[in-house]
Amino acid sequence: MKWQLSPRLLVLPALAALVALVGLRLWHSHEPITEAPDLPPHAFQWLHGLAANTTTLPTRHPLRPPYPHPYRFLLNQPHKCRDQAPFLVLLVATAPEDTGARHCIRRTWGNESAVPGTPILRLFLLGLHPVFADALEPVLREESREYGDLIQQDFMDTYNNLTLKTLMGLQWVSRYCPNATYVMKADTDVFLNLHYLTRRLLLPPRASFVTGYVYRNTAPIRSKAYKWYVPRELYPNTTYPPYCGGPAYVLSTDVASRVHAVAQTLPLINMEDAFVGLCLHALGITVTDGPWGAFSMGRIPYEPCRFARAAAVHRYQPQEVLRLWPTYSRCDSCGMRVD
Repeated sequence: MKWQLSPRLLVLPALAALVALVGLRLWHSHEPITEAPDLPPHAFQWLHGLAANTTTLPTRHPLRPPYPHPYRFLLNQPHKCRDQAPFLVLLVATAPEDTGARHCIRRTWGNESAVPGTPILRLFLLGLHPVFADALEPVLREESREYGDLIQQDFMDTYNNLTLKTLMGLQWVSRYCPNATYVMKADTDVFLNLHYLTRRLLLPPRASFVTGYVYRNTAPIRSKAYKWYVPRELYPNTTYPPYCGGPAYVLSTDVASRVHAVAQTLPLINMEDAFVGLCLHALGITVTDGPWGAFSMGRIPYEPCRFARAAAVHRYQPQEVLRLWPTYSRCDSCGMRVD
């Protein structure tokens, strides 16, 4: 069937170009910044030093989004799991204006029919564009009606709010798809092999399971020159607990629901993957290393046979994956199916 874009969807590339010209403006919340979550469990020992008799809550750091907070679903797909519990819910973090990336992903590794006999559900996670939210609203609603795979809440879609985006996805799974077997969070700039993932890494199904590329003994970046900057006011410890790299990782659904629940009691940090690790640490859940090379956090040269034995490779843009996909999906010389 010929692939066509509606006229409204064609507007998005122009909006994206305009964003590049004017830049992102800072979003100033009109809510008071005096709220703080309850004192957390053992993962956050530094907060236990607060004076027990104080009546003044600490102010919220601007890099810490308000949470818990009653963010509203602006786009939702509440009935997607009504007829069948998927084996894998694929949550793809995407920017509102990235319609082209979403189309590429639907046609490549995000194809819900990628693994015959294995039910897969794909959802794209979005917040509000910091500048063009109103202009994008009707375009995104049309895309949602056409594909039924967008979920969006009313927080600003910025890098420092990626933690909110992932928590939105986990909230959706907990509320609308609790009978799924696994949840995978992925970024758009990855090359995923769902056949290898579901047939080689995730069978037999396991509970209390988390896997990906595991970082251990990593330190917060304290320099403001980097987008990964985490000030001591947010996280004063010298290292993070073990966590899976954010571009692609997998949780069993019971863990996904527990991470969402414990996140209601912990102070957020702006590094999404490290925060999930903090939640796992608070829950006493260990992370499991994937097989060597299964989750690559850096770009590696494209080789069909090597990619056939990988679950995820980072730093491949959706348009590049679309170009490579026809030869990759037809590859049968590696002794493994990749379609």
